Amino acid sequence: MIQLDRELVEPVMVAAFEGWNDAGEAASLAVEHLSEQWDARELCALAPDDYYDFQVTRPRMSMIDGRLSEVEWPTTRVSVVRPPDSRRDVVLVTGPEPNVRWRSYAADLLAIARELGVRRAVLLGSLLADAPHTRPVPVTGMSSPQQLGERHGMEASTYSGPTGIVGVVHEGFSTAGIETVSLWSAIPHYVAQPPCPKATMALLGWVQEFTGAQVPLGELPEESVRWESGVDDLTSEDEDIAAYVRGLEEAKDTVELPEASGDAIAQAFEHYLRRRDDD
Repeated sequence: MIQLDRELVEPVMVAAFEGWNDAGEAASLAVEHLSEQWDARELCALAPDDYYDFQVTRPRMSMIDGRLSEVEWPTTRVSVVRPPDSRRDVVLVTGPEPNVRWRSYAADLLAIARELGVRRAVLLGSLLADAPHTRPVPVTGMSSPQQLGERHGMEASTYSGPTGIVGVVHEGFSTAGIETVSLWSAIPHYVAQPPCPKATMALLGWVQEFTGAQVPLGELPEESVRWESGVDDLTSEDEDIAAYVRGLEEAKDTVELPEASGDAIAQAFEHYLRRRDDD
């Protein structure tokens, strides 16, 4: 049983999992940012022996002056905080994606959510995509019920394929009647190495939307500018990559034009063909 010093008020859970669901570490760094900015207090952790293969997700050791200081075992940690000027509490969940027993893992998280009285779960992920680094980071997602995402203007995902633990937890929570939203930021696949502060900041904007809590960005805006500038320098050194990025930019800008509906594009193409015939 979790020991609380007070009853939580309309708590919202925000969770991210390292690994397959976390391209550029954008999602896990978003939860880490919230924990640091809001000074969250750890409540509990799942037993690592139940869910991790230590030959795959290895423990980490620390040595000080030639002496073993500690061995840190991979696990999922649950923290709680009442953000400043917020009327509700936020429960933060972070840890590596489990290696085994995913359904039991999701059930354990659901049991914790029920014990804490969680009303809504916001699950964060990030993926590699054909997205230019020079444009706003796309964030798509799914929600249960569907109207939850629609009310907040979330772009619905149309993905079908393999899933990580985010999809399994989403199904478990939504089936149990908890409002659940999964949000995925798109990381440019040509610059996949972490961190990606621009994608982390994009996710945090949606966390603010779905929790109603003001999210302090700290140094993320400056880090995002430096990140984009660094990627500009790298891509400019290779003309093939630079041309590829320009193509992504043109495709992105075309899709987002107000007049870029299917009918408008078809009409414009017909007009182009007529002009070519006249010439």
